[in-house]
Amino acid sequence: MPVTVFGLKNCDSCRAARKYLDERDFQHAFRDIRDDGFSDNDLDAWLAAAGWEKLLNKNSKAWRELPHEAKADLGANEARALLKGNPILIKRPVIDAGRGVVTVGWDKSARDVLRSVL
Repeated sequence: MPVTVFGLKNCDSCRAARKYLDERDFQHAFRDIRDDGFSDNDLDAWLAAAGWEKLLNKNSKAWRELPHEAKADLGANEARALLKGNPILIKRPVIDAGRGVVTVGWDKSARDVLRSVL
């Protein structure tokens, strides 16, 4: 089963992840979350695997530009609605390696997880 990398075409972290997979000959597909979108099932799988706190990129410009009311009293349901309505808030890349294995972001721990399952 090929790996699916969800992110943005112009995101440096997404490019680094794709390059990493290419260099290791791992089959993968890329889906731009803004252009290609993602399904409710995708989002629910990411939330189940990583949690909304990790999936929501609070360091992003998009987060900082949200009105205070949208960020106040944030819980799982509110975070899901924010992520679905504004995909740019998703921390990237999200890599779905199948079998319930999902990584969020591009750091050593994400690479370690991928090495262990691919």
